[in-house]
Amino acid sequence: THNDSGKFEDRWVHLEVNSDSPCIFTKGIERIYLPVRHGEGKFIPRDSGVLEEIKRANLAPVRYATAGGGVTMEYPWNPNGSVDAIAGICDETGRLFGLMPHPEAYVHPTNHPRWTRGEAEGATLGLSLYTNAVDYLKQSIG
Repeated sequence: THNDSGKFEDRWVHLEVNSDSPCIFTKGIERIYLPVRHGEGKFIPRDSGVLEEIKRANLAPVRYATAGGGVTMEYPWNPNGSVDAIAGICDETGRLFGLMPHPEAYVHPTNHPRWTRGEAEGATLGLSLYTNAVDYLKQSIG
């Protein structure tokens, strides 16, 4: 649904990764910094039972966080007001992953808005999600 701000949000956000999640994309990552670009992106579970199942099974691998660390519901750190600060969810296998921030928009240091000042935080954090998926496939195949 629509962002709580009522407007299109185009900024970079900090995410904390749940290391207990089965998500193959986030393995070995503690925090990630990615861009968001959306007017409708607020995560709302169907009901409290679904939210409890997501929490119980660790199916929310990434949550919006402050720059200093710590999951938050506060704007602008949580740019859309997603319930429980959830920025992405996965299935029980960890192979299906949906999220609002855009990892594909941070696959090279020059994608970072402050790269010319030498401030490209993490260099290619978005690419690491895809690298994890490729590594998982290589291990699965053999």
